[in-house]
Amino acid sequence: MKHKDVVSALVGGAFFAIPYLGLSIAFGPSFVIAISALGASELILTDAKVNDSIDEEKSLNKRLDIARKQNKELKKVIPNIEHDDTKQALGDITVSVDKIIETVHKYPKKVKSVRNFFDYYLPVIVNISLRYDEIENQRLVSKEGKEFIKSADKMIIEASMAFQNILSTLYQKDIVDADAEMKVFNSMLKTDGIIDNDISKMSNGGNK
Repeated sequence: MKHKDVVSALVGGAFFAIPYLGLSIAFGPSFVIAISALGASELILTDAKVNDSIDEEKSLNKRLDIARKQNKELKKVIPNIEHDDTKQALGDITVSVDKIIETVHKYPKKVKSVRNFFDYYLPVIVNISLRYDEIENQRLVSKEGKEFIKSADKMIIEASMAFQNILSTLYQKDIVDADAEMKVFNSMLKTDGIIDNDISKMSNGGNK
């Protein structure tokens, strides 16, 4: 039984028990009161659920809007970067971010698996990239400046690979489900005598 149903049942039961047992009101009127209370509680809980859904949608849209703005900042930084590997990594990062945003926008439930991406990983890489751009273009030659540039180069390149992995995880379950569906489909075709070989083992349009 769902939480909403449990609450509604308790409300209805209470509104029946109090008039009938506590106030000695006849069964008929007590039953009518209980049914009315049950209907009202169902309506209230349904409205609350709808409001929660709207709030979640607003929260998701806000998170995606922030991510789009952060990715836009990254794209502005790229032309200023002098280190080729770092520039390439930042370009790859922005492509991954665009795809992650697009995927979550299309499949909102997937946001649960990438909350850390939106709330921590992306903001951090943006901040690091902005500091990197500033320090590199100021030609800071201090020991601290050089060490920061070296560490940031490594971090940005590693983040590029990490963001690609995050994107892959969004589709991992879909790939597994699709693979299982293909195997069932293939098995049914073989069972019905429609094909002789496994489709998954066929290549170049022919049978082996």
